[in-house]
Amino acid sequence: MSEFEQKVLKLLEGIDSKLNKLLSLGTASSTPVQATITPSAVSSPAPAIVRPSAVVDKQEMDEKIAEKPPVGGRRTCSKCSGTSFNAVEDKKQILHQMGGVKIYAKKYICRSCGTEA
Repeated sequence: MSEFEQKVLKLLEGIDSKLNKLLSLGTASSTPVQATITPSAVSSPAPAIVRPSAVVDKQEMDEKIAEKPPVGGRRTCSKCSGTSFNAVEDKKQILHQMGGVKIYAKKYICRSCGTEA
């Protein structure tokens, strides 16, 4: 999360705490003033009060959803759309070496067209 987003979240939390104090005290300034009811206003529902904490919670849930990696399906070739691959050791990438034994990374080569995936 960027520095700007953190500052915005802190400001929203501060506003939320102040709003909670005002709502708990029940002051006249925090209660909405009812206007005269017109026939058009009766047909439309009154707008619900949206609390800043709900906005912050929704943003956090959206971030958690965005952080989850997409579900990986079957590996497919970019050229021929084949799904069968040979796993070959990639000698250019050494993952681990102990006592002269090297463990290499794997690269996948399409069986039908030979493209690396």
